[in-house]
Amino acid sequence: MTFRIYMAVFSLLFLASCSALVSQKTGQRTKASSLVDYLYPDEQSREAHQPQIPVLTLPVKVGLAFVPSKHWQHDGIQSKDQIELLDKVKRSFSQYDYIDHIEVIPSTYLTGGQGFITLEQVARLYDVDVMALVSYDQVTQSVENNAAVLYWTIVGMYLIPGNENSVQTFVDTAVFDVKSRTMLFRAPGINKLDKRTTAIGVDDTLSEKSLQGFHLAVEDMSKNLDAELARFKTRVKEEKIAKIQHSENYSGGGAMGLFLLLCGLALLKIRAGFNKRAR
Repeated sequence: MTFRIYMAVFSLLFLASCSALVSQKTGQRTKASSLVDYLYPDEQSREAHQPQIPVLTLPVKVGLAFVPSKHWQHDGIQSKDQIELLDKVKRSFSQYDYIDHIEVIPSTYLTGGQGFITLEQVARLYDVDVMALVSYDQVTQSVENNAAVLYWTIVGMYLIPGNENSVQTFVDTAVFDVKSRTMLFRAPGINKLDKRTTAIGVDDTLSEKSLQGFHLAVEDMSKNLDAELARFKTRVKEEKIAKIQHSENYSGGGAMGLFLLLCGLALLKIRAGFNKRAR
């Protein structure tokens, strides 16, 4: 009799430990940061904003940062992962001659406040003219399906339910001239991942796919950002979206300037050769 009681207690404890391995976080969860909520925290701030034509001094200095999580909750992306993702975005800016340097700024500097006043303070601290703010919205969903797995244990068969897991990620970079508080352009990126697992592996799977989703969405966004950066000069000329002035040490040539210089030197060399032959 005593042996049966011990076995019953042991069975209950064993099943409880197995149940503990099964995620209790099924359903839908969201990680998000809102650009609008951050820059315009109330109706008064939205009404007070008057759009202006920005004046940009080339080459511009750019700051990159993630918008803090919505409602100031714990960030949906860890700090080290934020830096790694922003380094990908940084490469999109680095190839253009009208950009001086790019500073990657941890979102903790933005978390202490909200609105354009905080943005201006951070810009002064890092000595940047333009801020590129990356916001995100990621929805993870885990739903039980019929892909259950039977495990044989010392107390008999134990059923582990299966789960359909999906992670949909949206990221967006909005580039603002800090002084005029005007958005210059923006670029989106999206990604969706799906994976079927047993319920025991749900938490690890969702964490892994969450980070993978952010990386893939940022890669997609970087392509769109490249296109917007390439169009920016044309839009300034044709759509008059900004006034441009140049710093004293800016030639505006970049790679094209070097190419024209080399062509000029080549022409001079050819001309010298013709003169030498003529003599």
